[in-house]
Amino acid sequence: MKIAYVVNTYPRPSHSFIRREIRALEAQGHQVIRLAMRADTAPLVDPDDRAEAAATLRVLDQGGGALLRACLQAPRAPMVQALKLAIACGRRGRGGVPGTGGVLRHLIYLAEAAYVARHAHAAGVDHIHAHFGTNSATVALLAHVISGIPYSFTVHGPEEFDAPRALSLGEKMRHAAFTVAISSFGRSQLMRWADFADWPRLQVVHCGIDPARFATPAPLPPGSGRMVAIGRLSEQKGQLLLIEALALAVARAPGLHLTLVGDGELRAPIQAAIAAHGLDAHVRLTGWLDEAGVRAELAAAHALVLPSFAEGLPMVVMEAMAAARPVLATSIAGVPELVLPGETGWLVPAGDAAGLADAMLALAATPPEQLAAMGTAGRARVLARHDVGQQAARLAALMAGASG
Repeated sequence: MKIAYVVNTYPRPSHSFIRREIRALEAQGHQVIRLAMRADTAPLVDPDDRAEAAATLRVLDQGGGALLRACLQAPRAPMVQALKLAIACGRRGRGGVPGTGGVLRHLIYLAEAAYVARHAHAAGVDHIHAHFGTNSATVALLAHVISGIPYSFTVHGPEEFDAPRALSLGEKMRHAAFTVAISSFGRSQLMRWADFADWPRLQVVHCGIDPARFATPAPLPPGSGRMVAIGRLSEQKGQLLLIEALALAVARAPGLHLTLVGDGELRAPIQAAIAAHGLDAHVRLTGWLDEAGVRAELAAAHALVLPSFAEGLPMVVMEAMAAARPVLATSIAGVPELVLPGETGWLVPAGDAAGLADAMLALAATPPEQLAAMGTAGRARVLARHDVGQQAARLAALMAGASG
């Protein structure tokens, strides 16, 4: 089967799960064409990401002339239908919400879709799949209308759940051969905006990890209370609250230490908060790391901490569990589907600095043998539910059913 993957910006440091899914499909004999609307402006530190960048066609880099020719050469009746749909979606959109915008923005999406449709048709693509329910799904929807090639898309959240009407999420699900959620929680949110008749086409396909990359988990390091947090430094990830909680916990457990892996717009405020709380000796910022660097930081930690306010089901939770590390996380979205209190980690209410501090103290006080047992239980759970090969095979079966 030949599949076209449509993503707005690809590859990105935070989108390694898409790369793993694509490569798992290719390992199973499918051919995948990578189509991104644009390249990421951030540097790519992982060699695998750089390889993906070289294999990805960036639509906007083809120039306005190529997109205009694709529009003019598209079959007239499907193009008119796609134009009407783009205008309708544009009228629902609003500025300030990623992937929405107004009518003019949707006419740009239409031009991108015309190019994607022509490229996919010429390449003999059997199925179009988009990641995220934002503008990439809009492009895939319009490309489907123009080309007749079946399409599907994966919704991750939380962005799609923040603005479902502005994103025309119901319309996208109505036209899709199927829609993928990455957790049961995510599927429940899609059910809120899908017609009841479309519910059977809402499927759960988990993001996957490559078990081979976590074949031999490192033993827990000496000492106690070493935590790592991995992710973009942004409002929804809750790192500022994490620093506040760490300040509360360090007063009672001075051996606690936190490594922050990632970068983003909140780096300067986070650094200021670290200094204001006198935590320079307790916090280290690494910036973005490649996958080997992330695995090394997990190996050096006793637990992953995830203080997020909004999520889908984070890859870092799966990776930490595959590395046999307990997880200390906020009880939001799909996280409780993996993190079981007392068995694989700790769950705390989102936004509760005192509760997060208490969980840190509990981590520091947990005997090493109990932490190791929690890590082993978490590893078994994630390998059973999130093997990328198994999940890619499930996705491919859905695509084959839609294309057949």
